Amino acid sequence: MKRSIAVTVAALVALVFAATASAANWSFVGTNQVASTPTSGAGYPVPAGSRVPEAGTCREGPFNANHSESWIAVKPGTEDLVGSAKYFFDKYSTFYMFYLGALQILDGTPSGNNQIQGYDCLSTGTNGQLNQDMPPSWTDTTDPNLDFDTGDGGRAPVRVYQTMLPFNSFFDATKLHPDGEIDVSYSDDMGRHWVKGNLGKALEPPNNASAKQLGHVEDKQWIAVNHIVGNVNQDHVYAAWSVFNGNGGQIKVRLAVSRDRGQTFSKAVTISPPNEVGPAVTYVYPEIDAAGYLYVSVVSFPPSGGSHTIYVARSTDDGRTFTPEHALPQRNRRELRSESDVSGPPIPHLRGLGRHTVGREVHPIDGRRFQLDDSRGRERQR
Repeated sequence: MKRSIAVTVAALVALVFAATASAANWSFVGTNQVASTPTSGAGYPVPAGSRVPEAGTCREGPFNANHSESWIAVKPGTEDLVGSAKYFFDKYSTFYMFYLGALQILDGTPSGNNQIQGYDCLSTGTNGQLNQDMPPSWTDTTDPNLDFDTGDGGRAPVRVYQTMLPFNSFFDATKLHPDGEIDVSYSDDMGRHWVKGNLGKALEPPNNASAKQLGHVEDKQWIAVNHIVGNVNQDHVYAAWSVFNGNGGQIKVRLAVSRDRGQTFSKAVTISPPNEVGPAVTYVYPEIDAAGYLYVSVVSFPPSGGSHTIYVARSTDDGRTFTPEHALPQRNRRELRSESDVSGPPIPHLRGLGRHTVGREVHPIDGRRFQLDDSRGRERQR
């Protein structure tokens, strides 16, 4: 457990030093501006004396507390952006209860924000009735990631996508189920309204197991979209995630592809052969290069501990097959900042390797889940 935390802290320290070293050459323009404002939606209250909610108690309420983890995407060819972050439910951030929200930033000016619909009792309800079924109502959604398509080359509204990880609170003596699933949702109006893709079906379905299970735990999801106008794979959507299979360090990376702008996805396949990358890989990042080829980077954690390795594979046939995984040379993290820093094929920027310092964590070696205390950094392990 401590090894996992140390790795994350090292990544953060490296990013801080890298930013500090290069900041002297930056020309700053403008000023920071708060993009979020208090909004409302629905979520689960936590009963007095408990740390987890109870099924059937979802209600309307405010999102007027802290925000955590964030990502932002720029609509190609414009000054319009969509952001996403974790919005803690209600007026306080006492409990681990949050949902992803979307922020609209039009022509560089924040214009609104809202809960991403489809994962709570209010937005999935009908005729004014709250939907208490679990799913589609979950206690949390997490880990923001966004990317745009081209709007079918200008013939349709430009669409923004996000790979979603809804899950149920797993603390203490929770009786909630299922544990979680992987979805892709999309918006045609800059994140104001969201629709669950793949005809409303999960890419990695839940098995109705308890939220306390150690096996088949989804996490570390990401999205990439080919927004190269005229490319043979234009507007194809690539969703990737990790599945943690309990004690013993068995972690596999999964990938699903949509070739109809998110309406349907191919059956998810495992793209992390253990004979090439080892049995425990996570932190998956798909990315598209200028030729429209798909790259996927992962981090391998040896079950016995020791140094971890970053691998990259390339697909030239739209995610159907991949080249053998290419191991990056073992170098100082401060030097692994961009595509020009490594030998071999181009790789995605190593963005956000430390983005889960506080949050829902799955230990890469033994599959245990834990939370870090957001005030003192202390580890809270289930």
